Amino acid sequence: MNLDEDSSADSFFADLIAAVEQQIKAPSTRYVKSTYDRLIKAGVEENEAKEMIAECLAEESDAMFRSNREFDEKSYRSRLGNISPEG
Repeated sequence: MNLDEDSSADSFFADLIAAVEQQIKAPSTRYVKSTYDRLIKAGVEENEAKEMIAECLAEESDAMFRSNREFDEKSYRSRLGNISPEG
């Protein structure tokens, strides 16, 4: 990976974190807030909890693009439910 790719990846992950922060606040995605609260209660730092959720969002987004399908909210919820506070 070259420097431009690193910068693009960092920018993409920053966008994912911003999306997670919006999801934590949005009434329509209370399940994201529940996951965040569960991780925080288990002792995970705030930024790390957001990163863990962002990884799930990235995985689901990648699957969506690779399979040429709509975003699968059920799959995203399942991924969030499988996050372990131990990493």
